[in-house]
Amino acid sequence: MKKELIQELFDKFEKARLVIEDVECWSARELQIIFNYSDWRNFLKVIDKAKISCEFSNNLLSDHFVDINKMVELGSGSKREVQDIALTRYACNLIAQNGDPAKQEIS
Repeated sequence: MKKELIQELFDKFEKARLVIEDVECWSARELQIIFNYSDWRNFLKVIDKAKISCEFSNNLLSDHFVDINKMVELGSGSKREVQDIALTRYACNLIAQNGDPAKQEIS
């Protein structure tokens, strides 16, 4: 992978960072875009695998994967609430490890 692409992906990842109640985290919906998953349902399968890895490493899921909701704007200008997950840096790493290695953003 080219150094420029790695830097671009790293910058996107760091730019997507949120701070909620003094905790650094990332939106799973934002991470889905960074990792080039077009379908939320497919990305949820990767998240589920990452959760299993988290449990096997004796970490509490609730410390790294927190269900949240957020409002998104629809094409019509209206808004609706969608499911999201607040992820720690560790959770993001687990998701990358369990993602599709055929995706350049993952490999």
